[in-house]
Amino acid sequence: MLRILASGRDTGVRLPEVVQATGIPRPTAHRLVQVLIEEGLVEPRQAGRYAIGREVSELALARPFRSSLLVAAEPYLEALSNDIGDTIFLTVRTGNDALCVARKIGTYPIQVLSINIGARRPLGVSSAGIAILTAMSPADARRIARENELRFGPYKVTLKDVEVQISAARRSGYFVRDVGLVRGTRSISAWIKGPAGAEAAITVSAIRARLGPRREIEVAESVVNSAASIQRALVRPSNGHRS
Repeated sequence: MLRILASGRDTGVRLPEVVQATGIPRPTAHRLVQVLIEEGLVEPRQAGRYAIGREVSELALARPFRSSLLVAAEPYLEALSNDIGDTIFLTVRTGNDALCVARKIGTYPIQVLSINIGARRPLGVSSAGIAILTAMSPADARRIARENELRFGPYKVTLKDVEVQISAARRSGYFVRDVGLVRGTRSISAWIKGPAGAEAAITVSAIRARLGPRREIEVAESVVNSAASIQRALVRPSNGHRS
């Protein structure tokens, strides 16, 4: 429930959306929300919405250090952004969601800033989400996609769309979304498998003119190579940054 509420950022999420996404009966969901409000983990918003409360941020202070993924990825994200010139995103899996944890803005005058750090979406509705699902076993990817199916509606995505996109990504070794979250953009994502399995994805987002057929191949190769470098650094962190 907290993950679903977190997807609404500061605006919050309505209780019917929580019920639909979690499958929790409405009376139970309402009671849970009231308990979470009492504990400071959830705050009510206007129009019957609920958002993550301040207590969540205070609890997060108990774990102030950066994750091993962010430490390992930092130099590669920076290098990739400088090389390509477009915006780079790092997304991790958390439950059935994709969470943006890092963003590097490139040098090209027009940047695609469609996702902010902290943005959370169901796995399957974004380029990074498809990449992360692709890295999983077919059975796990299918299970998560089906569990998220009721959440796909607002993103105009169907379960069939997700299955087709995963198949395409498995064939190519990366995923290209022809229509990004912002109209007139395209995205390319490659997955990173951590020691415990599928963990994250790197995404390059750019205006369509920047990702034509020829450049798409070049950018995809760079993204895949960067993802592989981060994956190696996660397995052997003592080796440091390798080009």
